[in-house]
Amino acid sequence: MMRKVQFAALLAVFVLLVPQAIPAQENRSETYRQLKLFGDVFERVRADYVEEVTDQQLIEAAIQGMLSSLDPHSSYLNAESFRDMRVQTKGEFGGLGIEVTMENGFVKVVSPIDDTPAFRAGLQPGDLITHLDSQPVLGLTLNDAVEKMRGPVDSAITLTVRREGQEPFDVTIKRAVIHITSVRSRPEGNIGYIRITAFNEQTSPGLKKAIEDLKGEIGEKLAGYVLDLRNNPGGLLDEAISVSDAFLDQGEIVSTRGRHPDDAQRYNARPGDMADGLPIVVLVNGGSASASEIVAGALQDHRRAVVMGTTSFGKGSVQTIIPLSGNGAMRLTTARYYTPSGRSIQGIGITPDIRVEQGHLEKVDASPHRREADLPGALENSGGNGAPAKTPEDAASPESPKSPDAAAPKGPAVADDYQLARALDLLRGLAFFERRAMN
Repeated sequence: MMRKVQFAALLAVFVLLVPQAIPAQENRSETYRQLKLFGDVFERVRADYVEEVTDQQLIEAAIQGMLSSLDPHSSYLNAESFRDMRVQTKGEFGGLGIEVTMENGFVKVVSPIDDTPAFRAGLQPGDLITHLDSQPVLGLTLNDAVEKMRGPVDSAITLTVRREGQEPFDVTIKRAVIHITSVRSRPEGNIGYIRITAFNEQTSPGLKKAIEDLKGEIGEKLAGYVLDLRNNPGGLLDEAISVSDAFLDQGEIVSTRGRHPDDAQRYNARPGDMADGLPIVVLVNGGSASASEIVAGALQDHRRAVVMGTTSFGKGSVQTIIPLSGNGAMRLTTARYYTPSGRSIQGIGITPDIRVEQGHLEKVDASPHRREADLPGALENSGGNGAPAKTPEDAASPESPKSPDAAAPKGPAVADDYQLARALDLLRGLAFFERRAMN
């Protein structure tokens, strides 16, 4: 009787264990079957393809296909591409000067980099490159296309570009060594203007120097900052965190969540605000991606800045560079990032607090209107002290003195940049009401 009970108990254990073991065995069997299929294809291609191909070519192409099929940002980097990528993060590399991705088989421009051949040629975010030197892009991987766009300095390449609302057109660009100055700054009257073009190893020290220089140039009249992240394709996560931290005293900057709960990470600000609490306007557009969106999202969620412009690119994923044997590496999407409020901007982007499309203003010649002073017998305005008061036109005349706070922005860039002009107007308005409240 005891043996029957023991046998029944063992049978029950076996019944409980077998359902768990069978799926694992089936999964392994299926994996082995798929690997055998890959081996069969590999051998047949190597033996019978019309032209001889090396094992390295076949294996690298297979790895590239596996990674690029996952999402637009995962890819294989051979030794040369990996070396170029490491040089790029240091702020200097060769090429045309555009950040690109793949969309529907074409190369899509995320953004041109300031003061590069692509920028000067007029390429814009959202442009689709369909041909390279008359050769179609369809069928190429992103890395293949990027390799074709690289080449000797001063050599030219012709891109066929498809832009929304226009017929396809060709543009010829001469390659150059791309030197990225990731941070530029200048005073705009009593406002500090800071442009960040990319997030590389130079960005954090460049931002610190820019703020120090602006404080020294503008002095006590400094009323706020414009942080221009338009057409900034992103870059290093650590640098995005450092830039956000520069303007935040406390709180979460960004969190990343991967496949496993244990992979979640949170990055918090340390005490200290380099802007001393002055108001900030962050400018973004459709070319602002990845690290740019981390900064804009953090400052927006903490209500530390007003985000102005148009909706950003919407890249809310994190790629990890994993070195491989043979000096290559793979770029693998390993996590999504979330703004402090828990928003994922993947495919959505950062929505600006104040939407301002880029535009061009022209002064309208208005016909003269009669005013009160033109009417017969109109009362004179003594100005309250026995002297004739100045009209608004008199007050704005070149001869009348102006306070530094009202100084007009210098340089043609502001006159041609509608979004920047609106950001400066907003900051001056905030400064005006703050001074009024203090009086």
